[in-house]
Amino acid sequence: MISVPQLGAAVPRTHGPLFAGFGRMMLTLAGWNIAGEFPDRPKFVMIVVPHTSNWDFPVGMMAKFALRLKCRFIAKHSLFWWPLGVLLRAAGGIPVNRAAASDFVADTVRIFSAREKLVLVITPEGTRAKVERWKSGFHRIAHAAGVPVVLVVFDYSSKVVRLGPAFAASGDYERDLGAMQMHISASMARHPARYGQ
Repeated sequence: MISVPQLGAAVPRTHGPLFAGFGRMMLTLAGWNIAGEFPDRPKFVMIVVPHTSNWDFPVGMMAKFALRLKCRFIAKHSLFWWPLGVLLRAAGGIPVNRAAASDFVADTVRIFSAREKLVLVITPEGTRAKVERWKSGFHRIAHAAGVPVVLVVFDYSSKVVRLGPAFAASGDYERDLGAMQMHISASMARHPARYGQ
C-alpha cells in the first residue's frame, strides 16, 4: 500500500480513514503514487494538468480520498445529469455553463472571501482536446482573491500524482504561466498528442 504526503494543519480536510484507505488501495492497485506537498494554507487554487483523458477524473478522486483533501472542482454543467449530478455535487463538483460564465471569476472571488477554507480545483485547459493556450480564469481568480496557485501534475509516464509547487499569482500572467509550464511536458499526459503547450 502506498504512503501519501501528510496535509498541513491549515489545509481543508474531509473523509475519514475508511475513504483514505480506499483511495490508497485503489491507487496502489492501479500502480500510482503521490509525491510532493501542498502549501500549509487554508485557501488556494489548484490546477490539474495535463488534462487529456477521462481517466484523469478517477485518478484525481482516488488521490483526493487518499489525501483526505477537501476541495471543490469545476465541471461543465452538461455532466450534472441525474443521478450523476448528485454524485458529482457530493464529491465537490460545481457546474459551470461555459456559454454563461462571464461572471464566474468575480463570483468565485466572492466565495473565496466569504470562506475560511477553500481549495478550488480547475483544469486550465478546459477540455480534454488539444488547446493552444490555457484559459486564464484560474490565474485571475487567484490574483484577485490573494491566494496561491498550486500545480498538480498527473504524470502518466511514471504514474505519479505530483503535488506542487505553489506559485504566487502576480499581475503578469505570461510570466507566471511560463514558470508553471516548465514543470510539465507532453510526455506526462495520458494522450501526449492532445497536450498543446
